[in-house]
Amino acid sequence: MFCYYICQLQSSKNIDMKILFGVQGTGNGHVSRCRTLAKALKIAGADVDYIFSGRDPKDYFDMQAFGNYTTYRGVSFATLNGKINFRKTVQRIRAFRLLKDVRELDLSKYDCIISDFEPVSAWAAHYQHRNCLGISNQAVCQYLKPKEYGLIANVIMKYYAPVTNPIGLHWFHFGHKLIPPMIDTFDVTPTEDGNIIVYLPFEALDEITQLLQQFPDHQFICFHPDIKQQSQQKNITFQPLGRDNFTHALVSCSGIISNTGFALISEALVLGKKILTKPVSGQFEQIYNAQCLHTLDMATVMENLNSIKLKYWLSLPSPKPTIYPDVATELANWIVSGQTEPLLSLSRRLWSQTIFPENVNQRIKSLGYV
Repeated sequence: MFCYYICQLQSSKNIDMKILFGVQGTGNGHVSRCRTLAKALKIAGADVDYIFSGRDPKDYFDMQAFGNYTTYRGVSFATLNGKINFRKTVQRIRAFRLLKDVRELDLSKYDCIISDFEPVSAWAAHYQHRNCLGISNQAVCQYLKPKEYGLIANVIMKYYAPVTNPIGLHWFHFGHKLIPPMIDTFDVTPTEDGNIIVYLPFEALDEITQLLQQFPDHQFICFHPDIKQQSQQKNITFQPLGRDNFTHALVSCSGIISNTGFALISEALVLGKKILTKPVSGQFEQIYNAQCLHTLDMATVMENLNSIKLKYWLSLPSPKPTIYPDVATELANWIVSGQTEPLLSLSRRLWSQTIFPENVNQRIKSLGYV
């Protein structure tokens, strides 16, 4: 079984399921996805404690959905000039601190442990011989075995945040019991105002600026961790990070340029925004994501900040939106009810409700799926 059956949803005593949810704090995709699931878990009646690791506590923002959450140092990847820097990543690891956090995290009061690629919660569950539900895009590697994942990547995926029950999130199932993305609902109807959103947090801001200024006939809104206040420079509006501002710009933009994290790409797909994506070099997950997007004809991929590829992409029309079901609500109910429905059944039910644009359907058929 996936979790302890101490409490039942809507039981006669109305006992809440007590859950510990560990969230990877590096980047904003994990936090965004888990914010969506947090709302659904609350509605489903779960009592959830959240822990985050991988980011300086002062750098978290828009965290109201997680209540009185706890932060840990955890393990995070270091980047330099848009590439994973393994030497600096190793230097960042504080092994004794990590072991101390893992050993001191008491899981005895929890009925269910969930980890979104978060190492402290996952290793604490392993150490205390508890089942751990792993809900993440990274979990797909345990089903698909991507060729883009080399030896180092496979070791990282196996030992970074080990879980007993992986729930892989993906844009398509590829014949496995994966589930579609969890995406928050948008309160307004998508429009197109001609602006292009640029969110490349792992690239140097001056290099992004140089690239965008080569296209003065287009207006860009650039979000980046190095931007502390709004400013304007020629055809570029610079905006500091903030969920509300970003969401407003995303809903009304005419396209998005981003790295190849899972959550933001998923939002762009359901909004029908054209996507130009650059995977972070050396980041095996993003390289694999980019390959999948290319294979499914869901986005244009560039290997570097390439003006020729950007010029081509700017001339493309907007795609039709991809329609995914309310995965967060379905998954929250599944968790709280004790996961009695087989994962394969849940997967098939959710994919049967998914509607792809015609070009994506054609690619899916060409791959041998129906």
